[in-house]
Amino acid sequence: MTLAEEIQAQAVRSAAAATPEVNAIRQASLAAVADLPREDAPKLGDVAPDFELPDATGGRVRLADLVSAGPVVVSFYRGGWCPYCNIELRALQQALPAITAAGGTLVAISPDAPDSSLSTAQKDDLDFAVLSDTTAATITAYGLNFTIDSATRAVVSDSEVERAHAEGIETEVLPIPATYVIDSERRVTYAFADPNHTHRAVPEEIVAAVQALSNQHS
Repeated sequence: MTLAEEIQAQAVRSAAAATPEVNAIRQASLAAVADLPREDAPKLGDVAPDFELPDATGGRVRLADLVSAGPVVVSFYRGGWCPYCNIELRALQQALPAITAAGGTLVAISPDAPDSSLSTAQKDDLDFAVLSDTTAATITAYGLNFTIDSATRAVVSDSEVERAHAEGIETEVLPIPATYVIDSERRVTYAFADPNHTHRAVPEEIVAAVQALSNQHS
């Protein structure tokens, strides 16, 4: 099953478990997030903002250091409480050997606290760094931020919100799902950002973008 098929199956399960009224509110909330301006989000050829964030074990990871070793994949996700994000993280783990073989590094960023990120990494057996942006400073620098207001709040269930707060999220700001491939000069060579949280970057496209950068320097 492809990533898109797994996410679609999750969307069907989520819709089936909700009332028609809740589903209608969710659709309206998705539309509200989709209407937010995204001029600041990195585009092809842009220089990606640098960042330095803690990983799940408390170490510090800086983008400028990562790109010195080869192409870097940076994937933003909403949090370990989000079932769609967990599906995506597992798909990225499956793509990791191909990314690594092409000389690339993969990191994922969410507002989750480091302890929560460690739980996510352990639960999904992730072999890449899961970074914590609890203040949403990096998320905002990348222009991916939106605030949980009365409309967007309805997209997230009560249990998901409770879990998110329990896991140490310090902000009401979440990122829209986004994935970038970044070269040695921090230039963006692949960009995916979609306000619909059921849409995610295709792993095969990410791998191809990393391979293309590696081929340029081989």
